[in-house]
Amino acid sequence: MSQRTNLDDMLTDYTTMQKGDVAASTGSALHEAETIIEKVIAEPSTRTLANTLLELERAGRILSDAYGRGPFMGKVHPDPDIRTEATEWEEKVSKWTNELIFRTDLAAAVKAFAATDEAAGLDGIERRLLDEWLRDLHRAGHDLDDAAREELKALQARLIELQVAYERNLAEVDDGIDMTRDELDGLPDDYVERLEKNDDGTFRVTMAYPDYMPFIEQGRNRDLRKAMQFKFWNRAAETNTALLGEAVGIRARIATIFGHGSWADHMLEVKMAKNLQAVNDFYDSVIPGLTTRAMTERAALQALSDKDYDGELQSWDWFYYANQRRKTDYGIDPNEVAKYFSLERVIDGMFAITGEAFGLEYSRVEDARAWHEDVVLYEIRNRNESEPLAYFYADLFPRDGKFGHAAAFPIEYGVREPDGSYRKPIAAIVANFTKPTNSQPSLLEHGEAVTLFHEFGHVLHFCLTTVDMLRFSGYDTEWDFVEAPSQIMEHWMWQPEVLQRFAAHHQTGDVIPEDLVNRLVEARDLHIGMQMIRQVFLGKLDMALHDGGDTSDLEAIAREANKLTLLPFHEGTHFLASFGHLMGGYDAGYYGYLWSKVYGDDMFSEFQRLGVTSPEVGKRYRDEVLAAGGSRDAIEHLRAFLQRDPNSDAFLRNLGLDETST
Repeated sequence: MSQRTNLDDMLTDYTTMQKGDVAASTGSALHEAETIIEKVIAEPSTRTLANTLLELERAGRILSDAYGRGPFMGKVHPDPDIRTEATEWEEKVSKWTNELIFRTDLAAAVKAFAATDEAAGLDGIERRLLDEWLRDLHRAGHDLDDAAREELKALQARLIELQVAYERNLAEVDDGIDMTRDELDGLPDDYVERLEKNDDGTFRVTMAYPDYMPFIEQGRNRDLRKAMQFKFWNRAAETNTALLGEAVGIRARIATIFGHGSWADHMLEVKMAKNLQAVNDFYDSVIPGLTTRAMTERAALQALSDKDYDGELQSWDWFYYANQRRKTDYGIDPNEVAKYFSLERVIDGMFAITGEAFGLEYSRVEDARAWHEDVVLYEIRNRNESEPLAYFYADLFPRDGKFGHAAAFPIEYGVREPDGSYRKPIAAIVANFTKPTNSQPSLLEHGEAVTLFHEFGHVLHFCLTTVDMLRFSGYDTEWDFVEAPSQIMEHWMWQPEVLQRFAAHHQTGDVIPEDLVNRLVEARDLHIGMQMIRQVFLGKLDMALHDGGDTSDLEAIAREANKLTLLPFHEGTHFLASFGHLMGGYDAGYYGYLWSKVYGDDMFSEFQRLGVTSPEVGKRYRDEVLAAGGSRDAIEHLRAFLQRDPNSDAFLRNLGLDETST
């Protein structure tokens, strides 16, 4: 275990944070960044890379550093006053950043540099930096008339307000259902023991994922499954439905200002897909085959549900009967499987696998001085080297007011320092897994372990960067590629030879039986059609809001998209109010999860071909994908790593589809 010695100048001591600290530190950073911007604008007519673009980089770095000490606290800090303060400052910084790109004096400065001989001679990452600044200025309306640009500025500012309010409303949801032990039939004792117990002896099942998902998957009381899903799909419905509707309208107006047919067209021009037609063609290529497979899977689930009740399989039934089918057909009980996946063992296994493949070592840092006692700090090193490459915090258990999903967040980006040294990246992985008790450790369902591997893929993408500039450091690449390095990580959780290296019973220490591993892997694709068609549903729902069609009736759009799931619409629910991706950067971009899975599957096929933890492949992947960040187009990462053009063969093969069926 590593000591914290010599880290005090690098890492924030979050334990001393008080109300007002976020305002002080973030406000100071904002003032410093503004001072730099004013200096850039005031430079004499002779413009250089150093006094223009690199100064803008420096201002961006100051604000990005402030995020980890300030606005990020709105996601994780246990003190509600600090969370509120952090959220307010996140909005202020976002608005300042938004207003910055609209400044005509700044645009004039960048364009003046672009017209110099020095700019004409730029190449590599410096040329890319200039090109992206010019692109961003164009997308900020600097080629529009003054009135249009001012309208665009106001619309963008309002979008930020809507996003912050939407996320805050979701985080503040405090709802659940009180149930007796009999009403919790089907759930194991250790699940019940974790629940909050009321004075009348009932148990509180909340909307937090560690409460909600096991109940939906295992609770035998069908009426309560329906009631839980009703509440879950109506989180913040009264406030967020209107916020989303306003955001969708604003996005459509922005697209019109730029002469685009839709928000999707506007957003996709800076992503790998480039245009809406490419996304639609992608979906068209997989929907027929997936639907055929999903219909067969649904029929099997319907046959199971027919034994219990009359009527059509519903959305609150399919997780339950899918779980029952895994038990009956493959003997897969998620509670029994979880006994082999204690969080500590999964983390150890994750470190061992990525350590072998990528030449890394990890150590826990004592005295993390994090924002909560549950948070653990780790350092990442090259194998057989003592100097750390990066650090990351792991905040893995739920608590009131905390970010409710699983995600990776930037604390400090890796960048080249003026003295030539490389600053160590610092990231945070945030999740909501079952908290350990006095009697047993945190036990993960296999799907939760997959989620941990997925998010750790983002952490590695962020932490193993070698890019000099903030603009292209870490996982700052095209938005529809950013999930590929996390998708590839999921594959290791389905390799029998890998699972048997670390999955062991938390009580006996017995290695997970080979037969159970094989059944687990076989059961993986039992309902792959319905799982993937749900991903299509979410992506198509997103696009239906942003493809230029009529968006006056959000419920009608949700109903129409829901048909893809092959399950009836849950009447009275407003799922869009809690579909956080729509206000968290994935608007007209949710397709990226499935899109990037194609690339993740293709990249992992290289590991399958040469060894699932092959150091040779791992080094090539680390060098050509993880280290390269956004320093070149993602398609070039893929070609360099694969040593060929990417294709969808592995993706289709993994789904049990071939090209003729799609």
